[in-house]
Amino acid sequence: MFSDQTWLARLIWGALLAVALWAMWQWQLELAFVALATFALSLAPVFVAKWADVVVPPSFIAALAIFVGGTLFLGEVFDFYERLWWWDIAMHASSAVGFGLIGFVLVFMMFQGDRFAAPPVAVAFFAFCFAVSIGAMWEIFEFGMDQLFGFNMQKSGLQDTMGDLIVNTIGALIGAAAGFGYLKGQARGGLAQVIDEFVQRNPRFFQRWKK
Repeated sequence: MFSDQTWLARLIWGALLAVALWAMWQWQLELAFVALATFALSLAPVFVAKWADVVVPPSFIAALAIFVGGTLFLGEVFDFYERLWWWDIAMHASSAVGFGLIGFVLVFMMFQGDRFAAPPVAVAFFAFCFAVSIGAMWEIFEFGMDQLFGFNMQKSGLQDTMGDLIVNTIGALIGAAAGFGYLKGQARGGLAQVIDEFVQRNPRFFQRWKK
């Protein structure tokens, strides 16, 4: 299971465990908790995929590990959100692209890859809506944390929220567009390669798909 993953993902997991052990040795419990939480969240899709009997491309697992590490570990522990003005934008954009791809694959699976039952524009549209919805729910979560527990996840309030929603929408559009291009046979490599790898590794979910 772990041997199938990329060296980058395994390197990130190893680094997080090393930091967690060092933090516990130094009795820095907050750092240890964040490192272990990041490790668990980035590793969870591997176990979920095994439980659901779905083969997730190693490249996607690696990208997820980078994202979770960048959001929780670098963003919170090393305060990248404050040090780098573009860090929050990059995290929201990358997550929106990822959810756009996930939404596309989920809808595509529902129709078993039948391009006639689910036209490319319809699949791309629902993938876009899925990603935007996830982004909107995250903003609601941030608002709730700020209001209930006095956090400062929204930073500058309305301006931060609207900026995040705009970035989420652009990222969702990119992810959905990659799926549309893949179905139309106009996309090769990059994001389309991730989709194609998932389809090739899980043929039983796409029995009606023919390029």
